[in-house]
Amino acid sequence: MIAIIDYGMGNLRSVQKAFENVGAQAFISADKKVIAKADQVVLPGVGAMQPAIDKLKELDLVGTIKDVISRGRPFLGICLGLQLLFDKGYEGGEVEGLGVVRGSVTRFPPDRLKIPHMGWNQINIQPLGEKMFQGIENNSDVYFCHSYQVNPKDEDAQVSASKTDYYGQFVSSICKDNVWAVQFHPEKSQKVGLQILKNFAELT
Repeated sequence: MIAIIDYGMGNLRSVQKAFENVGAQAFISADKKVIAKADQVVLPGVGAMQPAIDKLKELDLVGTIKDVISRGRPFLGICLGLQLLFDKGYEGGEVEGLGVVRGSVTRFPPDRLKIPHMGWNQINIQPLGEKMFQGIENNSDVYFCHSYQVNPKDEDAQVSASKTDYYGQFVSSICKDNVWAVQFHPEKSQKVGLQILKNFAELT
C-alpha cells in the first residue's frame, strides 16, 4: 500500500485517484504510525516551505519521513514535496528543509523570467532517470506550477533525473537511492504523469 502524507498542503485526492488509475492502492493519512508501516510513501505539496515544515513538525512527521527514507522504503516527493527534501529554502527568509538532499531552493530570477513557471514544459531525461521515466519518450511534456527551483550541492549534483529549459536549465526531478521527487505534477500530466506513478508503484 502507498501512503500519501496529509499535512494540509497538497492535491491529495487527485494524487490518490491518479494512483488508482494505474491500478495501485493508495491511502491518505496524517498518522505517523500508519505512514511508517506503508510499503511506499508519497509527500505531495502546494505552497511555501515554511508553513509546510511547520505543519510537518506539528504533526510530528519529520522524523517519520526521515526514518521511512533511511529504511529504504520507496519515497516520492511531488512539487513542494521535492523542495522540502533539500537543506534549506529562501521563501520569506531562510527556511530549514528535511536535509535528505544537500542543496538549496531558490526563486527563479525575476528579471528575466515569467513567475510562476506555470503550464506545460518538456523534460530532458538524464541517465539517472531511466527507471523513473521508463516507457516515456524524452522531451515529453508535463505540467508545472512553481516559482522556486532546487539546486543540488556538488556532493549531490548527480541526483538529477531530468532537467527542463526555462531561460536556462533547472532540475525538474531527482533520484537518490530509494527517493524519487519531481517538480512538476504527475497527477496533472495525463498519460506521462500516470506512467511515472505506475513506475513508482512498481518499485516494490
